[in-house]
Amino acid sequence: MEIDKIVADLMKERDRLVSAIAALMGAGSKSTGKRRGRKPGRKAATTAKKRRGGISKEGRKRLSEMMKKRWAERRKKGMTKLGK
Repeated sequence: MEIDKIVADLMKERDRLVSAIAALMGAGSKSTGKRRGRKPGRKAATTAKKRRGGISKEGRKRLSEMMKKRWAERRKKGMTKLGK
């Protein structure tokens, strides 16, 4: 367990030193910091292929039936103006 902590501390120190070196080397350039936005070379088409959301035909039918049942129960109880 002690070795894991030592390794973690060394890695943290390495990251700190790398950041310090990068800051010192960048002090002479016109750059003001990290670049914002997407990484260069990324294509929007790769995200377009991922399909998110949507509902299948069966799911839409099941949802329709459930809502019809729900509203029928509400009308029976008199909770809507349609049932009065």
